[in-house]
Amino acid sequence: MSGATSGGSTPQSLVINEAAQALRDGRLVAFPTETVYGLGADARNPQAIQKVFTTKGRPSNHPLIVHIASPGQIDQAQIDWVSVLAPWARDISEDALKLIQAFWPGPLTLVFKKDKRVLSEITGGQDTVAIRSPAHPIAQELLQQFQGGVVAPSANRFGKVSPTSAADVRSEFEDNADVLVIDGGDCEVGIESTIVDVSNGDRAILLRPGVITPKEILAKTGVQVYSPGEVADTNVHPESLPRVSGSLKAHYAPTTPLRLYAPGRVLDALTEFPDTKSRVAVAVWDSESSLGDDGHPSVQLEEVEVPSDSNAFASRLYRTLRDLDEQGWDLILFPEPPAGEEWDGVRDRLQRACFGSGPSFRSHDSN
Repeated sequence: MSGATSGGSTPQSLVINEAAQALRDGRLVAFPTETVYGLGADARNPQAIQKVFTTKGRPSNHPLIVHIASPGQIDQAQIDWVSVLAPWARDISEDALKLIQAFWPGPLTLVFKKDKRVLSEITGGQDTVAIRSPAHPIAQELLQQFQGGVVAPSANRFGKVSPTSAADVRSEFEDNADVLVIDGGDCEVGIESTIVDVSNGDRAILLRPGVITPKEILAKTGVQVYSPGEVADTNVHPESLPRVSGSLKAHYAPTTPLRLYAPGRVLDALTEFPDTKSRVAVAVWDSESSLGDDGHPSVQLEEVEVPSDSNAFASRLYRTLRDLDEQGWDLILFPEPPAGEEWDGVRDRLQRACFGSGPSFRSHDSN
């Protein structure tokens, strides 16, 4: 696999020019976004898109997100987003434009009715398409150089822990010479974007939580975002909502078994898994005192501090999971995230990671 870095003797602009040409040539480019590293391909090239699915081992009916450049305008309010989105989306509502003006570029993906030119390989055969404009400067420069849409799911094997550094990407695809990697340092946000469905025009629906919460959206735009459960009593049925990335029950998962424990209940979590061997990594809040000796003599516990601030926790979640997964523990225990919307994104990722974790996680897919 060829690696390009933003440091050293190669100026970053040359690296990005090379990457944009690689995309035009139908190759895959792994690049940093503010959320996680994406595995990018030309969104107009069916063969390149197929490479994304094959390289990741991703089911072909699983839709992809199209990443687009934000026009280089100082004043967001002056950007004509309708014409920017025209090649990809139709029926763009006033509410959608409010969300775009408030949060793009940024970790918010919007689902629209798709334009007829959008390839069905991207949408999983649906009549909707998911789009975002990432905030990372390298991602923006690459998209502007390429001058087109780029599909970019997380740059890792399907179902596994998402990568937040170039080294993570290289370790995932070390046997693949067709992936060009741009090193843009560590990702700031650390979990995938919030996804909101704006395709039916009259109400916005949360399809995947992230660091941008419905509360923040309401405060900044006045747009009410509903959960799928809240719209069940109207003409929108949750099962008819678009399928989106990261919505499978098992996802973001380490090979080591991962479980959540309730406050003060580490011992309960251990006794619940009697087949667990002796070495257990326990994540503890940085705001709490050490677990101390919890009276489980046959288990060697090692504590790992995790931030009690939701954004800091999100930023370090995948890094921590990857590092612990490589250290050969028999079990990883994480504290249940507190109640509150700002924790919904990491709660979602941890629950899916727990369900998919362990060496035999592929067997969960059919359950």
